[in-house]
Amino acid sequence: MPDNLDRALIDEIVPVGDDEAATMTRRLAREEGILCGISAGAAAAAAVAIAARMPADAVVLCILCDAGERYLTTEVFDRGGL
Repeated sequence: MPDNLDRALIDEIVPVGDDEAATMTRRLAREEGILCGISAGAAAAAAVAIAARMPADAVVLCILCDAGERYLTTEVFDRGGL
């Protein structure tokens, strides 16, 4: 963790594994037309997990902060395809 990280500001840390992140990355591309990287896939997977336990009228915001172009030739899009 970086020295400037103030953990008191963090409400929760949602662990997401590599396979789950890659699966969500492919799902975002296939179902939503959002070409993003694996870290964005991890963020989306965490957001979906949080939304699943929220009331139906709740709003969950997830910022996908990386692009997927550099991942097109990696195993992220090789395994399982789009």
